[in-house]
Amino acid sequence: MFFALNSIKNFIFKDLKKLTPMTNQALEICYDFPFFFPEELAEIFQAHEKTSFQKGDFILEEGKTANEYYILESGLARSYVNDFNGNEVTTHFFVENEVIIEVLSMFQRVPSQENIVCITDCECWRMDYDTFQELFHKIPNLREWGRSWMSQELFAYKQRSVEMFTLSATRRYLNLLEQKSKVIQFAPLKQIASYLGVTDTSLSRIRKEIVSHPKKN
Repeated sequence: MFFALNSIKNFIFKDLKKLTPMTNQALEICYDFPFFFPEELAEIFQAHEKTSFQKGDFILEEGKTANEYYILESGLARSYVNDFNGNEVTTHFFVENEVIIEVLSMFQRVPSQENIVCITDCECWRMDYDTFQELFHKIPNLREWGRSWMSQELFAYKQRSVEMFTLSATRRYLNLLEQKSKVIQFAPLKQIASYLGVTDTSLSRIRKEIVSHPKKN
């Protein structure tokens, strides 16, 4: 079964390259779903618009309603909220080939409680809300892809919330290093610390311990 699905996927992307010159690895990875037909993927890919952001640019600001989502081709971005004391708390880091989206704001059509900002220069593929809605109702497999993507995201957020209580701060940091090494390379320590739920001082100590005693971790 696994071999059959891989064969189907390879056949689809081979045919897709004949249908559209805009095939892009980030889009292929994001929409990697075995039931898409080549002509469906071609239409979905062509509905995206290439967009560039500079370091420090806001992709979405608190209080505004999200009217698009993005596939991140290159760069690093993060979402954050301001807590009751006015401190920034990072809620997510977006790395290459991930979807940059504020789901609640976009699909419930309500103002966002989060900010999404570029940590580095970013190259993205943009899909606006109205176009997505049109394709969502036109292409049944896009709806199935959306359900699959949403369930994976829900699982990831659930796992992260549990790990905040069941794993040590050191293990959470190592997991982040393993899963999203670009965050460790480019994000400021303060942003990483708030994401892990620790202070800047604690994260500095964790980093020093890992460097001093790598085998213990």
